[in-house]
Amino acid sequence: MGGCGGSGNTGSSGADGNTLILWTHNAGNAAEYGVVKQIVKDFNAGQSTYKVKIQAFPQGSYNDSVVAAASAKKLPCILDVDGPNVPNWAWGGYLAPLDLSQGKVAVKDQLPSTVATYQDKTYAFGFYDVALTMYSRKSVLNKYGIRVPTFDKPWTEDEFMGALAKIKAGGEFKNTLDLGTADTGEWFPYAYSPILQSFGGDLIDRSTYKTAKGALDGEKAVEWGKWFRSMVTKGYAPQKSSKSPADDFRNGKTAIQWDGSWSAQANTDKFGSDLAILPPVDFGNGPKIGGASWQWGMSSTCANKEGAQAYLNFSRQTKYFVDFAKATNTIPATDAAAAQVKGYEAGGRFNIFLKAAQEFAVVRPVTPAYPYVSTVFSKTARDILAGADVKGALDRAVSEIDTNLKTNNFYAGS
Repeated sequence: MGGCGGSGNTGSSGADGNTLILWTHNAGNAAEYGVVKQIVKDFNAGQSTYKVKIQAFPQGSYNDSVVAAASAKKLPCILDVDGPNVPNWAWGGYLAPLDLSQGKVAVKDQLPSTVATYQDKTYAFGFYDVALTMYSRKSVLNKYGIRVPTFDKPWTEDEFMGALAKIKAGGEFKNTLDLGTADTGEWFPYAYSPILQSFGGDLIDRSTYKTAKGALDGEKAVEWGKWFRSMVTKGYAPQKSSKSPADDFRNGKTAIQWDGSWSAQANTDKFGSDLAILPPVDFGNGPKIGGASWQWGMSSTCANKEGAQAYLNFSRQTKYFVDFAKATNTIPATDAAAAQVKGYEAGGRFNIFLKAAQEFAVVRPVTPAYPYVSTVFSKTARDILAGADVKGALDRAVSEIDTNLKTNNFYAGS
C-alpha cells in the first residue's frame, strides 16, 4: 500500500444508524465462519441497541477488497485483518485504536502475538495463534539412531544436518525434508524468516525500522541463505514442494516436514503415538517461530464506533476463544481457553504448541512497511532456492526495502 492515506479522518461508513457491517475473510472456511456467525447471533440476541450484519469474502480477494473500500471510504465498521498487516492498516488510516477494557477476557491474559499494537496503541486482537513445528515419526528417528529433540533441548544445527544426512543415505524417502516451498503468499516470510532469525539475521533492523542493512544482508543472513540453498543442492528438500506436502508426509514420502500446528490433529490421526512433534532447530540464536494470525479490529471511518466497540468487547469471552480454537485446530490465545481445548490443556499432547508460541514466537516486523518487506523477502528466498548468488540477492533485497522506506519518509506519522 503506497502512501499514508489518512482515510480515517474524513467521512464515515460501515453503519446505518445502529446497524453495523462486519467483514470477514472466512467465506471459504465453513468452520471458522460458523463461529463468527454464532458470536454475531449471540450479540444481536443479547441486546437491543445494535445489530451486526456479516459480509464474508474469500481469503484470496479479501485484502484487495479492504484496500478498495478504504480508498472509497466505504469500509465496514468491524473487520478482520492478518496480524502482520495491522501496522500498515493503522498507518494508512484504515483502523482505529481499540478500548478492550470492557471484555471479559483481559488483554494481559492473551498470548502477546495475538494482540496487535502500533505506536503504543492496540488496534486488533485475535482469538488464536498457530505455531511452526517439524513433524517426523519416532520409529524413523530411532531407526537411524537420531535423538528425538525436546522442547528444552532442541536440535542444534549440527545435529539437524547429521540427521538429514543419515536419513538421506537410507534412501527410503522421496523427501528427507519438506519445507513447503510450493506455498505462496505470506508462507515464505512466516515459515523462513524465523529460521533467518535463529541464524542471527532478520528482515529489518528493528532498533530503528529505518533500514534492512546489516539485518538482511549481514554475515548471519548470508549463512542462512547458503543453508537454505544447500537443502536443495544436497538433495534433502525439493526446490518446489508438491501442492500437498502434508499429504506427502502422511503418505510416507517425507521423513521430516516443516509445517504448522494446524496439521497436528490429522497427523496424530494417521500416526498415533508414533508421531514426533519436534521443536524448531536452534541455529545459534535460539529456536524461533512466527507469531500472529488473523485478528479483529474497527475501521477508523466507522460511523458507530461505540457499537463496534460493544461488539468487539462482547466477543471477548473465553467460550469464543475456545470455539475458534476448536473450529480451526489452532492454539487458544489464553490459558483459560487452552484448558478447555482437548490436547492443549496442561500436559496435553499439543500443549507444546502453546509453549512454543509463548517462548519462541517472533512477530513479523511491526512497521507499515511490512507488506512490502514481505513481498521482497519472498521473491529473494525463491531466487536463492533457484540458485541465485546469496549475497547478491540479499544486497538487492536490502536496496529495494531501504528505497521503499526512504520514499515513504520511513512511514513517519499517520
